[in-house]
Amino acid sequence: MTTESVFTGLKVLDVASFIAAPAAATMLSDFGADVIKIEPPGAGDPQRMLSSVPPSPRAQANYGWHLANRNKRGMVIDLKSPAAVGVLKRLVQWADVVITNFPHGTREKLHLGYEEIAAWNPRVVYADITGFGDAGPDARQPGFDLTAYWSRSGLLASTRDAGAPPTVPVWGSGDYTTAIAIYAAITTALYHRERTGQGADVGTSLLATGVWATGTLVAGALAGGTPFELHDRNVPVNALTNPYRTADGRWFMLATSSAHWPALARAIGRPELRADPRFADIQGFAKNAAALSELLDTAFRTRPFAHWQDVLTRERITVGLIQTPEEAAQDPQLRENDVVVPLEGVSGLDYTVSSPVNLRGVPKVPARRAPDLGEHNDEILGELGFGPAEIAALRARGAIPGTTEAEAA
Repeated sequence: MTTESVFTGLKVLDVASFIAAPAAATMLSDFGADVIKIEPPGAGDPQRMLSSVPPSPRAQANYGWHLANRNKRGMVIDLKSPAAVGVLKRLVQWADVVITNFPHGTREKLHLGYEEIAAWNPRVVYADITGFGDAGPDARQPGFDLTAYWSRSGLLASTRDAGAPPTVPVWGSGDYTTAIAIYAAITTALYHRERTGQGADVGTSLLATGVWATGTLVAGALAGGTPFELHDRNVPVNALTNPYRTADGRWFMLATSSAHWPALARAIGRPELRADPRFADIQGFAKNAAALSELLDTAFRTRPFAHWQDVLTRERITVGLIQTPEEAAQDPQLRENDVVVPLEGVSGLDYTVSSPVNLRGVPKVPARRAPDLGEHNDEILGELGFGPAEIAALRARGAIPGTTEAEAA
């Protein structure tokens, strides 16, 4: 890394697959960490294939792989090979942070359990992600964001309209949210190590972050609260927090409160409604929410969104256009705030999405392509002190592939 940033000099070993754990390593790489990603022989991390799996958008570039693995160096190691143990040990001794998401039981067989890792490097920050946590009957069950984060947590059951069956949410969204949680755990542990000199064992689960995302509803259930029915935009619990459609077919989210009712009544050209007794207090808004929803529906259908955005903004009423992902990708607000950033080294993919963590005045490193399969094997083995004869022996014993993907090309 040539750009000095917060984690320049920090060494991270990413022994994980799919999205959540690798994406946390990517967040560290955004701030300058040297991340080595370990993949199994053959096809490597299954994440390499996800850009071509429906419902991922069809594209020539492997955008999902570069999103979750940019700025890393890549190795292929067969962790099932006895000869790989010595390589893994040197990598762990090199590292400040080790990230994994192998299930309990499997990780120990691969010499990736915390006790063994910490014995090799007592100062290491060991970070892991599971589907359902470390304890309980499902601790060893595999979990994905669709099953553990969305389905088990209560989030998916609550994120639908009345009468509608559960749908398939934006896949990967729970993974990227969980990546932020494990990133936070790692940085907390690094601060702990800075103060005490001691390593740490940190982790989270897809279930835990899903429940955190559903926190208001789960906390309400813990308090014995009575839940509202699922949302029905025609008979909403609160018509002032509801989606509406405009004359040009666009949908927007209205997010206001009864305190702004006089301004909203003016904005829709119905100032007389300010004195309507149905909307005199919070109880009235709740009791007459269906009538108010119909009233607002009728008003908003008369003009295009641009009109309503202008009028409502002047009245300091909060609205948000419901954009498609394609529209969001072109939203100038994203580029102005470095939410979308240039990506170096990928044909047909000029931009990617940056992580949401920023330190003002502290640069992130430029986003560069993710590694080819086994691209840096010999380079890293040399840095770890393996000589040419030892590397050849590792190949002969099956610990690493005979040739890298780059060499084969």
